[in-house]
Formats: sequence, structure tokens, C-alpha cells
Amino acid sequence: MNIEQFDFVAWVVIPVLVFLARLVDVSLATLRHILIFRGMKRVVPFFAFIEILVWTLAITQVMENLSNVAALFAWALGFSAGTYLGMLIEERLALGHQLVRVIHQKMPVDFVKSLNEKGYGITSLGAHGAFGQVDVSLIVSPRKRLGQLLKMLNAMAPQPFYTVEDVRSVGASVFAAPHQGGFVADGGVKKK
Repeated sequence: MNIEQFDFVAWVVIPVLVFLARLVDVSLATLRHILIFRGMKRVVPFFAFIEILVWTLAITQVMENLSNVAALFAWALGFSAGTYLGMLIEERLALGHQLVRVIHQKMPVDFVKSLNEKGYGITSLGAHGAFGQVDVSLIVSPRKRLGQLLKMLNAMAPQPFYTVEDVRSVGASVFAAPHQGGFVADGGVKKK
């Protein structure tokens, strides 16, 4: 095959377009699934519409060029790259809330006050552990602020025992946010 016989559009342009289309549609699909899990119903149909539109354009090119191995590889590579990109985007957006469950002997009063001043609410319950009485503290944190909370916990005690769980939704609870001059309630909407 010489350079004059090389079909640049079929072997370069179409595979690149297929890859980019898959990158976009699979990233949107990944985000859509995460948004469904987090209960964010309003934006999911928009993501679904764009996702299927882009997918249809990509599959049309692949089906019209089934003998083009480069387009097939671009399809598969776009799928895997789109999955990864979707996870990175979701991680960066840090949507929703997380529950941090801390098991400790006794939460220091000044630490609880420090948490409250930074806008974290905390609920503590008595429990019985392997070595006797313990407290279990529950703290709901916006995901964007989880790192700050975990740093505070680690500074409070060396190797604190805690678990972090996703929270599907937060209802009727109010997080104090003195630095904002109001309250943050139900998903981060500022209310006064």
C-alpha cells in the first residue's frame, strides 16, 4: 500500500471521531448512573438525551465501517477511557453527602465545638464495644468538605476508627454554616 492509496478519513478521522463520541457518551452514562444513585432526578433525562444522541452518531459510523478495525478499536478504547473520565469528573464534582461514623471512648467537648463552628452537625449515641462503653458519633458532611472533616478527626486522635458511607439524600436536616450567614439544607441549597 502506498501513501496515495491510504484512506485518511476511514483510518484516522472516523476512528478519532468514534473515540471522542464514545468518550463523551460513556462519561455521560457514568455520571448519569451516579446521579440516579444520588437521587438527582431533574438532570438525569438531559444527560440521557445527550448520551443516546452521541451514542447513535458513534454506532452509525462503526456500523457503516465494519471492516475498519481502527474504528472498532476506537469504539472499545473510547468506552474504557469514557468510563475512567466519568469517574474522574464525578469525583471532582463531589456531589452529595457522606455519613462519617466515628467510634471512640469519649468525644472531647472542644472538638465537638470546633466541628460545630466549622458547620458540621454531630450526633452521639452510647454503645457497647469489645472493651466496654463507647460513643458512636454520626456526622453528615457534604462530599466537598469530607477531606477537611477527616483531617480534623485524624488530628483529634491518632488512628481514629471511623467509616464513611454514601448518603442517598438528606431531608429536613439543617447544617449550620455560620461562615455563610445562613443555613445549608437538603442538598446544599442555601436558605435563610
